[in-house]
Amino acid sequence: MTQISPRTVYHNLRLLEQGDVARSAQYRQLAQEALADPEVSLTWRQAIANRLNRANHLLRNADRNRE
Repeated sequence: MTQISPRTVYHNLRLLEQGDVARSAQYRQLAQEALADPEVSLTWRQAIANRLNRANHLLRNADRNRE
């Protein structure tokens, strides 16, 4: 993984709905890598996990509303 700060990963997750599909996938991948990195503090991993979970929840709801 290219070293990217947990803060940047966290902030990028706010952009998931604004970006294109490829960029959103890249942000999600970076988040997964940060979550798996033992060098990232537990506090950052929890914050990233919470924001990713929230984004996934919003995506599921948006998909349901389109059906």
